[in-house]
Amino acid sequence: MTDGIAAITFVAFLLLLFTGQVDTAAILGGFIPARIGDPQLLAGADAVPVWLTPLSCTLIHAGWLHIGFNLLMLVFCGRQVEQVLQKRAVLILYVAGAYGAALLQWVFGPASPNPMVGASGAISAILATYALLYGQRAVRRIGPFSANFLRIMWLAAGWIILQLMIGLASARGGLGDLGQIAIAAHIGGFLAGLVLTRPLLLWRFRKGPKPLV
Repeated sequence: MTDGIAAITFVAFLLLLFTGQVDTAAILGGFIPARIGDPQLLAGADAVPVWLTPLSCTLIHAGWLHIGFNLLMLVFCGRQVEQVLQKRAVLILYVAGAYGAALLQWVFGPASPNPMVGASGAISAILATYALLYGQRAVRRIGPFSANFLRIMWLAAGWIILQLMIGLASARGGLGDLGQIAIAAHIGGFLAGLVLTRPLLLWRFRKGPKPLV
């Protein structure tokens, strides 16, 4: 599943790049928060239905660095997650991450006309599950809070801080070559992965011993 998603994403990137349609695809297929409140924003422009754009935007990338980093993370972490949860769970994580990313991007900029593109949000969900499954540092229960809950909270806090630092550096030009970064989308996708990991584990091993997370 992971390799299939990566292959489809890469082929879509090449087609858009070599036909010179990246900018057009970003407008017609990217996730534009303002379209939620104004469905007529791109009326008559043959745009992807707004409810599908969280998925269609994952097939659109701004350049080689953008696609390269995303696919590296997807293939490396996705294969590891797939070994534990199998293919269907990876697909669920990817789709949920895409919609979680779009949701938080909309929450923090509902009137934004800027299209969000790239699979980073969807991949962030898989990264979250990878971190929960393969994290080596032990976390102890504190009072009424379970070890699993505290691990999720620590990972969420760490990821949010990291994304805010990246956004701050980018705004100041430190990462200017990466262009505008959808920080909220990365956080939204990651949170979706954190929330779904345990249910997917229980679903995967529902007929056998329940794993400890």
